[in-house]
Amino acid sequence: MSPITVVEGRRLALTNLDKVLYPATGTTKGEVLHYCTTTAALLLPHLHDRPVSFLRFPDGPDGPRFFTKNVPPGTPAWVKTCEVPGTSAASSRQVLLQDLASLVWAANLVVELHTPQWTRNAPGVADRLVLDLDPGAPATIVECCAAAGWLRDRMAADGLDAYAKTSGSKGLHLIVPIEPASAERTTAYARSLAVAAAAALPDLVVHKMAKALRPGKVFLDFSQNS
Repeated sequence: MSPITVVEGRRLALTNLDKVLYPATGTTKGEVLHYCTTTAALLLPHLHDRPVSFLRFPDGPDGPRFFTKNVPPGTPAWVKTCEVPGTSAASSRQVLLQDLASLVWAANLVVELHTPQWTRNAPGVADRLVLDLDPGAPATIVECCAAAGWLRDRMAADGLDAYAKTSGSKGLHLIVPIEPASAERTTAYARSLAVAAAAALPDLVVHKMAKALRPGKVFLDFSQNS
């Protein structure tokens, strides 16, 4: 029987807490949940009012994984959700992680969290820009940092502040707060940055997705803004 934990007055059945999710470090699911709990004050502001998609990997990131946008079966009634317009007439209902209890519930599913660059009150109107720097072997995160430095300075010239974070894989994300703008305008600006970086750093950066171009270079992906 799964242990019941009370988080902010919500009862949660937490499962397989001793299961090792990261064999290289021996990190267990319970330790992942503890990490999410202790860092929630930092995580939740970046999740607030943003519909969440889940990349789930019940056996850890090296095992089978599947992606879902819709509210998972069995989601507690107290977890907030919202309608998200689709590219066609159809819409979907997605989870909102607004509080600690919801965050712990989501972490118990063993997930990587993905959010759009807009909030539920203004779908399609971005308030941040994201650039994904992905190294092609033998390039590493070191090369990503070099490219990120150029991009930081380039955006600073436009009055923007860029913040780096690890991507969850092997590269970097640059997160850039912006004045609210359409996805089309944001994507166009992000693409112009990628093209400029590839022109200024031809031995380091590529902006086209073709795999043949990527060995030893940093692929600058701007598509997350669309």
